[in-house]
Amino acid sequence: MANLTRWDPVKEMVSMRDVMDRAFENFFSRSPENYQGYGTFDVNMFQTDDEVIIKASVPGVKPEDIHISISGDTLTIRGETKDEEEVKDSNYHIKEIKFGSFSRSILLPCLVLAEKSNAEFKDGILKLNLQKAEEIQPKTITVKAK
Repeated sequence: MANLTRWDPVKEMVSMRDVMDRAFENFFSRSPENYQGYGTFDVNMFQTDDEVIIKASVPGVKPEDIHISISGDTLTIRGETKDEEEVKDSNYHIKEIKFGSFSRSILLPCLVLAEKSNAEFKDGILKLNLQKAEEIQPKTITVKAK
């Protein structure tokens, strides 16, 4: 004898809603980063006992065109690349290099002191050494034997 299963359209709709809820939750709960502008740039971030160190790959950008700001626990790196060459009366076969402004905001793992931090730019790599706030830095207590 064959087993028959009754089709329940409400159950199908509920399971479809669960799938959609998970899809939206995964999309909106990705890492706390914000991308704006023509594209993104790659970032490495790690921390030591005293600092948060960030390396950002921003080739083709002049150091004077990079603006860095820290607001609370959010670091924002903004910049702009300019098309230096104006080509007239020609047809491009390939045009992949993008020009314009860009911005990326990154949630820092702890509070940092902006006034004690520094930035270096070399060979298209921006390196930020962000000093951790005093209350965040680990404290050591030495034990004295008697």
